[in-house]
Amino acid sequence: MAKTAQKPGYRCAECGWRATKWVGRCGECQAWGTVEEEGAKGGVHVATAGAVTAPAVPIGQVRAEIAAARTTGVGELDRVLGGGLVPGAVVLLAGEPGIGKSTLLLEAAARIARAETVLYVTGEESAAQVRVRADRIGALQDRLYLAAETDLSALVTHVEQVRPDVLIVDSVQTIGSAQSTGVPGGVTQVREVAGNLVRLAKERGMSTVLVGHVTKDGSIAGPRVLEHLVDVVLHFEGDRHSRLRLVRAIKNRFGPVDEVGCFDLHERGIDGLTDPTGLFVSRRGEPVPGTCVTVTVEGTRPLPAEVQALVARTEAQQPRRTSSGLDPFRVTMVLAVLERRLNARLSGCDVFTATVGGIRLGDPAVDLAVLLAVASAAGDKPLPAGMVVLGEVGLAGELRPVRDVRRRLSEAARLGFSRALVPAGSLDVQEGGPASLVPVGDRTASLASGFDVTEAEHVWDALRHVT
Repeated sequence: MAKTAQKPGYRCAECGWRATKWVGRCGECQAWGTVEEEGAKGGVHVATAGAVTAPAVPIGQVRAEIAAARTTGVGELDRVLGGGLVPGAVVLLAGEPGIGKSTLLLEAAARIARAETVLYVTGEESAAQVRVRADRIGALQDRLYLAAETDLSALVTHVEQVRPDVLIVDSVQTIGSAQSTGVPGGVTQVREVAGNLVRLAKERGMSTVLVGHVTKDGSIAGPRVLEHLVDVVLHFEGDRHSRLRLVRAIKNRFGPVDEVGCFDLHERGIDGLTDPTGLFVSRRGEPVPGTCVTVTVEGTRPLPAEVQALVARTEAQQPRRTSSGLDPFRVTMVLAVLERRLNARLSGCDVFTATVGGIRLGDPAVDLAVLLAVASAAGDKPLPAGMVVLGEVGLAGELRPVRDVRRRLSEAARLGFSRALVPAGSLDVQEGGPASLVPVGDRTASLASGFDVTEAEHVWDALRHVT
């Protein structure tokens, strides 16, 4: 049975919508700049029967140890991957240019090469440039092979010759296939190259890491099918002017998808930060108006973070609302609750909110910290020293409990904080919580070390406790 050949046309990289001519905006998902040329495809023949690679067996007879993760030698990367690289798994690592993706992978490749064979294929740099970086970070290993190629067939030949346990391709957008039309990095080429690399990885049981580019808005460049083909999608993020880097898992078939790894990027390479607590909190002697400390949870790791706010009068007809490191939609909602439920006058003021250390906070538990930081900045009154704040804010002004409250408070107590403000009901006894934290009365509870916890039901109740 044969399918007729399709005429050349244009296809949206996000949703797959097709058009006969190029348009700037997709007619289906309304995205701008995602419609790219799609070359003509030859006739596709579907065989009625074909050879199988392995016979089907009862699921109980499948060897589970084959899928056991192998460590990369970089603890923070293993944390995000769920224990390490799984044989046959394909990992996509995406991030902005110059943020340190190649440095991290070269560091990991050198450590893996101490016990296994690694092939590093670079399509963006020459082999000499990669060698210079390897000298600088001390990543020279006899079992680490390097090749500079941009052709898919040449890459496959290198794999046949080296037979690596781990393959790293930097980057997938620079590799082209002569069997497909279009330029390298286009929709057709990326789909063809990624599909072949995934098939090669599965057939050989070879762990494969692909480096991906990102667009101006931070999303992964290329067709959306690229993210569906791979097993793991990691985002490498951080402020280019800071040494701190974060690796976040947004898709993982072998581990958690909410885990984050912290790294310190310096001139000698990149190091994992096993205990990053305190990096996202300013160190000062006296409290400052407009600052509030909260504790977010990334995967299994509680991270204290500081939210800062600045409220300034303006003569502009439309005051500015600027956020850095926070979800702007949640910040706008919190400001509306603050103005409506607490009668704050923000209509004639510019409001700036930000986090410390370049961390991005999307946890709803940060809502109350944002509200109190803005209220503190508007009233020019600092919040009590040594206090952390947790809680999700509802549109009616109610405070909702968040997950892992006991773990967050235990981490705050370890770092020297002495007080906490949490939503009512957060101190209910939960299985697996720290034994030192127990309910006492209706409003407060305490840790054995003297850590005081205050509960609040509404935003005005919370504001009363901090003023």
